[in-house]
Amino acid sequence: MSLTGDARVLLSMLRGQPKHGSHAERLAAFYGPQASQYDAFRERLLHGRGEMIDTLSAALTEQRSSLDGVHVVELGGGTGRNLLFFGERLPHLGRVDLVDLCGPLLAEARRRFVDRSNVRVCEADACSWRPDAPADAVYFSYALTMIPDWRAALDNALAMLKPGGVLGVVDFYVSAPRPDVGLARHTAFTRFFWPRWFAHDGVRPNPEHLRALRERLPMHQLHEATAPVPYLPLLRVPYYRFVGRLPG
Repeated sequence: MSLTGDARVLLSMLRGQPKHGSHAERLAAFYGPQASQYDAFRERLLHGRGEMIDTLSAALTEQRSSLDGVHVVELGGGTGRNLLFFGERLPHLGRVDLVDLCGPLLAEARRRFVDRSNVRVCEADACSWRPDAPADAVYFSYALTMIPDWRAALDNALAMLKPGGVLGVVDFYVSAPRPDVGLARHTAFTRFFWPRWFAHDGVRPNPEHLRALRERLPMHQLHEATAPVPYLPLLRVPYYRFVGRLPG
């Protein structure tokens, strides 16, 4: 990515997400000026996406023996970049619904998948949109922290899954001060700094997300890690990868 492109993204991030207007209007105002540079910058920021897609694909294959014809939904899909992590598996998926509320990012997705007949791009709210048939898998990639009513989005995702369906999430987070046994415990600085750093741009790392996922889907795989952040060389941000299965 060019320094000019980086500068455009960083300027938008420094300005932050507007405080007024609907959620869709705030997203469009924030991401519109950086939409064409969005993916290149975030390749260095949003870690673990390919690994989450691999784990989700493996869980589907274990259940169905192949990915042929499966129905996958991405909530908060933005430009559609995450679908490319399916690689050669993507043409085998029966149907992919890519749902987002941000028009400028979805314009990038429509250009990207104009020749891909099994990908449908939907401008809609992840808290209320539903497919016309239950899905085999739903996932959020760095989206749950950006949805103000994240519990409604999570409830909606689970409600649209078939029995035995798979939910995947990869996202930033911070631990609780006293996390459950076996989970990472972050320093007081980490728990203080990252929620305040990201809040300016409408991103809300929260220990409640991971707690809710683990409670709702006891059958799951979880990986916690930290990763570098562009232009903050001395800091690492916590993130997790989660893939869980509904009973059935």
